[in-house]
Amino acid sequence: MTRVLLSLAVLLFFALCVYGMWHGWKRRQAKQAGLPAFPARPETLGAPRLSTTGVYIGTTNAGNWQDRIQVGDIGHRAEATLSLVPEGIAIDRTGASPIFIPAEAVRDARTDRGLAGKVMFSEEGLLVVRWENQGHLFDTGFRGDDKDVYEEWVAALVGGKA
Repeated sequence: MTRVLLSLAVLLFFALCVYGMWHGWKRRQAKQAGLPAFPARPETLGAPRLSTTGVYIGTTNAGNWQDRIQVGDIGHRAEATLSLVPEGIAIDRTGASPIFIPAEAVRDARTDRGLAGKVMFSEEGLLVVRWENQGHLFDTGFRGDDKDVYEEWVAALVGGKA
Protein backbone atom coordinates (compact mmCIF):
# COMPACT_ATOMS: atom_id res chain seq x y z
CA MET A 1 0.00 0.00 0.00
CA THR A 2 2.84 2.38 0.84
CA ARG A 3 4.43 1.74 -2.56
CA VAL A 4 1.17 2.58 -4.35
CA LEU A 5 0.73 5.84 -2.39
CA LEU A 6 4.33 6.82 -3.03
CA SER A 7 3.93 6.10 -6.75
CA LEU A 8 0.75 8.19 -6.86
CA ALA A 9 2.49 11.04 -5.04
CA VAL A 10 5.36 11.01 -7.56
CA LEU A 11 2.90 10.89 -10.46
CA LEU A 12 0.90 13.79 -8.99
CA PHE A 13 4.09 15.81 -8.50
CA PHE A 14 5.10 15.14 -12.13
CA ALA A 15 1.64 16.16 -13.37
CA LEU A 16 1.80 19.41 -11.35
CA CYS A 17 5.22 20.19 -12.86
CA VAL A 18 3.92 19.65 -16.40
CA TYR A 19 0.84 21.77 -15.66
CA GLY A 20 3.04 24.55 -14.24
CA MET A 21 5.22 24.59 -17.36
CA TRP A 22 2.18 24.63 -19.66
CA HIS A 23 0.51 27.38 -17.62
CA GLY A 24 3.71 29.48 -17.64
CA TRP A 25 4.04 29.08 -21.41
CA LYS A 26 0.44 30.17 -21.97
CA ARG A 27 0.79 33.10 -19.56
CA ARG A 28 3.91 34.28 -21.39
CA GLN A 29 2.10 34.01 -24.74
CA ALA A 30 -0.77 36.13 -23.40
CA LYS A 31 1.65 38.70 -21.97
CA GLN A 32 3.47 38.94 -25.31
CA ALA A 33 0.32 39.12 -27.46
CA GLY A 34 0.74 42.90 -27.72
CA LEU A 35 4.17 42.68 -29.34
CA PRO A 36 4.41 43.95 -32.91
CA ALA A 37 4.07 41.33 -35.64
CA PHE A 38 7.36 40.06 -36.98
CA PRO A 39 8.27 41.29 -40.48
CA ALA A 40 7.12 39.10 -43.35
CA ARG A 41 9.78 37.52 -45.49
CA PRO A 42 9.88 39.06 -48.99
CA GLU A 43 8.86 36.71 -51.79
CA THR A 44 12.21 37.12 -53.51
CA LEU A 45 15.56 37.73 -51.88
CA GLY A 46 18.87 38.72 -53.40
CA ALA A 47 21.89 36.43 -53.49
CA PRO A 48 23.29 35.67 -50.02
CA ARG A 49 26.57 37.41 -49.16
CA LEU A 50 27.04 35.18 -46.10
CA SER A 51 25.39 31.90 -45.24
CA THR A 52 25.84 29.35 -42.47
CA THR A 53 23.97 26.42 -40.98
CA GLY A 54 23.24 25.66 -37.35
CA VAL A 55 20.43 25.98 -34.82
CA TYR A 56 18.06 28.91 -34.34
CA ILE A 57 18.11 29.34 -30.56
CA GLY A 58 15.31 31.84 -30.13
CA THR A 59 14.37 35.48 -29.87
CA THR A 60 14.18 37.41 -26.60
CA ASN A 61 13.30 40.89 -25.49
CA ALA A 62 16.58 42.82 -25.81
CA GLY A 63 18.59 42.97 -22.63
CA ASN A 64 16.86 40.01 -20.98
CA TRP A 65 18.52 36.85 -22.25
CA GLN A 66 15.92 34.57 -20.63
CA ASP A 67 12.72 36.34 -21.72
CA ARG A 68 12.04 34.16 -24.77
CA ILE A 69 9.41 35.38 -27.24
CA GLN A 70 6.65 32.73 -27.43
CA VAL A 71 4.25 34.32 -29.90
CA GLY A 72 3.40 31.92 -32.73
CA ASP A 73 6.26 29.53 -33.38
CA ILE A 74 8.98 32.16 -32.85
CA GLY A 75 9.96 30.44 -29.59
CA HIS A 76 10.62 27.06 -31.22
CA ARG A 77 14.24 26.04 -31.57
CA ALA A 78 15.04 24.44 -34.90
CA GLU A 79 17.84 23.55 -37.26
CA ALA A 80 18.23 26.48 -39.61
CA THR A 81 20.17 28.23 -42.32
CA LEU A 82 21.17 31.82 -41.60
CA SER A 83 21.66 34.00 -44.69
CA LEU A 84 22.75 37.62 -45.02
CA VAL A 85 21.00 38.97 -48.10
CA PRO A 86 20.82 42.58 -49.38
CA GLU A 87 17.32 42.91 -47.89
CA GLY A 88 18.37 41.72 -44.41
CA ILE A 89 18.81 38.46 -42.53
CA ALA A 90 16.84 35.37 -43.51
CA ILE A 91 16.52 32.47 -41.08
CA ASP A 92 15.09 29.39 -42.78
CA ARG A 93 14.07 26.96 -40.02
CA THR A 94 13.36 23.27 -40.48
CA GLY A 95 9.82 22.44 -39.36
CA ALA A 96 8.95 26.04 -38.46
CA SER A 97 8.13 29.28 -40.23
CA PRO A 98 11.01 31.36 -41.60
CA ILE A 99 12.12 34.50 -39.80
CA PHE A 100 13.20 37.66 -41.59
CA ILE A 101 15.03 40.65 -40.10
CA PRO A 102 15.09 43.68 -42.43
CA ALA A 103 18.53 45.24 -42.95
CA GLU A 104 17.38 48.63 -41.67
CA ALA A 105 16.15 47.01 -38.42
CA VAL A 106 19.56 45.61 -37.38
CA ARG A 107 21.01 47.62 -34.48
CA ASP A 108 23.93 45.46 -33.30
CA ALA A 109 25.54 42.04 -33.51
CA ARG A 110 27.76 40.21 -31.06
CA THR A 111 28.85 36.83 -29.84
CA ASP A 112 27.52 35.76 -26.49
CA ARG A 113 27.46 32.93 -24.00
CA GLY A 114 23.71 32.49 -23.60
CA LEU A 115 20.26 33.35 -24.89
CA ALA A 116 16.74 32.01 -24.36
CA GLY A 117 17.80 29.40 -21.83
CA LYS A 118 20.71 28.08 -23.94
CA VAL A 119 24.11 28.58 -22.28
CA MET A 120 27.51 27.80 -23.83
CA PHE A 121 30.90 27.27 -22.21
CA SER A 122 32.62 29.97 -24.26
CA GLU A 123 31.79 33.64 -24.77
CA GLU A 124 31.64 33.03 -28.52
CA GLY A 125 29.09 30.23 -28.45
CA LEU A 126 26.21 32.14 -30.03
CA LEU A 127 25.79 34.79 -32.69
CA VAL A 128 23.25 37.32 -31.36
CA VAL A 129 21.64 40.02 -33.52
CA ARG A 130 19.88 42.94 -31.86
CA TRP A 131 17.18 44.45 -34.03
CA GLU A 132 14.23 46.80 -33.77
CA ASN A 133 10.65 46.23 -34.84
CA GLN A 134 8.17 49.10 -34.45
CA GLY A 135 10.11 50.58 -31.52
CA HIS A 136 10.63 47.26 -29.71
CA LEU A 137 14.14 45.79 -29.44
CA PHE A 138 14.74 42.05 -29.84
CA ASP A 139 17.79 39.78 -29.58
CA THR A 140 17.82 36.79 -31.93
CA GLY A 141 20.32 34.01 -31.32
CA PHE A 142 21.88 31.46 -33.64
CA ARG A 143 24.33 28.64 -32.82
CA GLY A 144 26.33 28.01 -35.97
CA ASP A 145 27.87 24.70 -36.93
CA ASP A 146 31.06 26.66 -37.70
CA LYS A 147 31.75 29.28 -35.03
CA ASP A 148 34.76 30.61 -36.97
CA VAL A 149 32.39 32.61 -39.22
CA TYR A 150 30.98 34.67 -36.32
CA GLU A 151 33.64 37.40 -36.67
CA GLU A 152 32.76 37.85 -40.33
CA TRP A 153 29.05 38.06 -39.49
CA VAL A 154 29.57 40.59 -36.69
CA ALA A 155 31.80 42.72 -38.92
CA ALA A 156 29.24 42.64 -41.75
CA LEU A 157 26.31 43.49 -39.47
CA VAL A 158 27.93 46.06 -37.18
CA GLY A 159 29.87 47.67 -40.01
CA GLY A 160 26.57 48.79 -41.53
CA LYS A 161 26.76 46.43 -44.47
CA ALA A 162 23.63 44.50 -43.54
